[in-house]
Formats: sequence, structure tokens, C-alpha cells
Amino acid sequence: MGRLTGRLFVFFTTCLIAFIAYSSQIFVIWPWYGRELSVELLQLLVPFNILVGLLLWNYAKCVTTDPGGVPPHWRPDMNDRDGYEVKKLTRSPRYCRTCQNYKPPRAHHCSQCKRCVLRMDHHCPWVNNCVGHFNYGHFVRFLFYVDLACSYHLAMVTRRVWSDTTFWDEPSGRELIFIVLNFATCIPVLLAVGIFSLYHFYSLLGNTTTIEGWEKDKVATLVRRGRIQEIKFPYNLGMRRNIESVLGPNPLMWCCPTVPPGNGLKYPLAEGDDSDGEQWPPRDPEAYVHPDTDPEHNFQLPPSPWTYENGSLNPTLQPSSSAPRRRKPTPTSTAAQGPYASVPPYHPDYNREAKDEDEEAYEKDDAIGRPREFVRRGSEGYEVRQIDREELLKQYIEDNTAQPGRYNLYVPDPPSEPDSGTDLDDEQVPLAEKLERWRASGL
Repeated sequence: MGRLTGRLFVFFTTCLIAFIAYSSQIFVIWPWYGRELSVELLQLLVPFNILVGLLLWNYAKCVTTDPGGVPPHWRPDMNDRDGYEVKKLTRSPRYCRTCQNYKPPRAHHCSQCKRCVLRMDHHCPWVNNCVGHFNYGHFVRFLFYVDLACSYHLAMVTRRVWSDTTFWDEPSGRELIFIVLNFATCIPVLLAVGIFSLYHFYSLLGNTTTIEGWEKDKVATLVRRGRIQEIKFPYNLGMRRNIESVLGPNPLMWCCPTVPPGNGLKYPLAEGDDSDGEQWPPRDPEAYVHPDTDPEHNFQLPPSPWTYENGSLNPTLQPSSSAPRRRKPTPTSTAAQGPYASVPPYHPDYNREAKDEDEEAYEKDDAIGRPREFVRRGSEGYEVRQIDREELLKQYIEDNTAQPGRYNLYVPDPPSEPDSGTDLDDEQVPLAEKLERWRASGL
């Protein structure tokens, strides 16, 4: 997301909050109370404006607070008794190839921010910022106050509509328009943000980020399929400690913006963890383990883009072994016929010896015709040698008509010699003259 696009998202969100919060007070509630300040009006609007103020405060903190990045040249402590997170394959400390730096526990690289974020949850376009270690508490409080403010707003506007149907206090035309607009904007926001906030409240109770939630789902699938044993999530400290790790140790300050404890480079682990040093998330034992790459290897592009195997050229363009095995059997092949033949007994192919298609595909030359033309799929697309149309037609004729036992070629017999000279003379007489002779002999 570009810099200008992110600011437009923040501007749109701020305008939406301001419209829902203040249009209802100016064009709906204020005319309803006769445009006069009263104690009842203050009792109705003061709590609502407090909620809106806390909402905007946490939203501003969520937008402007840095979620936390990995310090330059940071390295994990190899001698730490709590251990450190390792990569699934090499069992070495997690390393970000993009940032070219080690990654602390629970840190992930954000493609939008182009850096590694501490305890990354997700990148939110509505705040134009990553949600990480230092602003996740502001984000959770922002969702909480959106739910409260929208619920209070709906109750307040619904009370105005209810008074119209009960006491015949009909609203004006402008008031009616803003009532409809407030319902049309507030209800979708409450439904969307409410569902989203329920998920994050559940994650807060389990001390889980959105990315770690996906990892837990994958681990549950592996356990259900019997590939690994059940492993405990190492950062689940209990409900109370999980909330304190995000909102702070003082419950009275949970609803106010505070700085989360810790520096985001190290997190306490659950007591009594019986994972025996297993990394999180655990590796699938049936997954293919790639060998470690040589760190001193320097990759260089070949001089020609048309390469084959270990960088050597392939002028003959021979196909790989996987291509013939992916081919579908032909109608006359043994695999397609099954227990019954696909041709009648009098067909030339009925008694033809079945030949294994894999062996036939590996043959370079036919028994009679010239070598076949091969096509190879390389990294640059499909490669094929140039084919002459006349040669291709000639090869097709040789392949389909010159095989012994497949077809009986018709060869005309040479003309036989006449038995006598009389027959030769008769053949040279025109037909009309023969007809006149026949008529004369008949008379």
C-alpha cells in the first residue's frame, strides 16, 4: 500500500467516526430536546462523548505508535536458559533474508512496512500501520470503544425513533434523513468491527497473535491426523497474565492508553512447559527437509538462457522422465483397453504386440522412421526444434504406413501379355466399329 493510499484510509476512517458521532447529536438529538441545554441532555450526551473521545485517542495512538522493529545487528543470546526460537529446517536462530538480520521470538517480516515487526499481529490498512508489540494494546482498546460507542449510538437513536411512535413526536424532514443515514452507517460498522473484536478478545485471553492463530490451526490439523503429538502453546501464561502482558499489570489502567511491558525481544514462557525444547510451530515430520545451502556459494547466471540440468546446454532438447509419465493413455493402448480390446478382430491392431508406453517414450529413434521431434519445457517456456513441413509429412507417412503388419498396402499388378495376336488386334479396334461388326454378323 502506498503512502498516499494509507493516508486516505486513515482520513476516511476518521470522517466515518466523526459523522456517526456528531451528526446524530447535532441533527437528531439536539432538535429532539428543543435545541435547549438541559440536565437530561447532558446525562445523555456526556457519556457518549467520553466514549467517542477515548475511541479517537486510542485510534490516534494506534496510527502514530511504532509497533516496534528489530534493533540493528541484534543477535539472540545462545546461552539463555529459556532458549531461543529456531528455524524449522536448520534448527538455527530465525533469520530474515530480506532485512539480513536475526528475528526475535514472535517477530515476522511485513511486506507493506518492509521490515521485521516485533510480535506482529497483522498489517491494518485502516490505521496505515502494523499492529505489533507496542500498539497492540491501543488496537484492542480501539475495537472495544468502537463496540461501546456504536451500541450507545444505536440505543440513543432508537430511543428517538421510539418516542416518535409512542408520543407522536414526528421528526422533521432533515432529522428523518439523518436518522436513516446514522442507522445505515452505524449498523454495518458495529457488525463488522464486533465480529473482528470478538476474535481479538479471544486472542488476547490466549496471548496469541493472528499469525500464531494460523499456526495453532496447522498444529491442530497435524495432531488430528496423528503426525505429531499434542504440544502446548509456549506463550499461554494464563488468562490474567495474558491480559497483563498486553494491557499492563494495573487493571484500573486497562481502559487507558499505556505502554506495554517488556521490550518485545523476549517473552516469558509458560510454566511447566513439557514441549522438551520443541520449536514453535512444530515441524511436520512428513514434510520434505531441504538440505542446508552452502553459504559460500555465489550464484551466477549462465551465458545462455537455454540451459539444461547442471547448467549445460541441451541442443537435442530431450524431454525429462516426468513428461511421459504424465501422458494420458491412447485409446489403443493397453491401459485404456482394460480386459476388452477397443478394435474388432479383423483390425490390423488387434493382434499387435502391446508395448509399454514409458519404454516407447524413452526411445529416441523409431524402428523405421527417423528420430522424433521432442519438446522440452524449460524455465523460459517451451522449447522446440524447427521442423520442416515436408519432412514432418514424410515422417508421418512412414510411421503410419511402413510398419509391417499394420496395413496391407495395395500394389497394382503389372499388365499381363495377351495370349494371341487376335486379342491384341481386337483391343486396338474402336468400340463403334466393333458395334457395327456385331450388328452385321447378326443380320
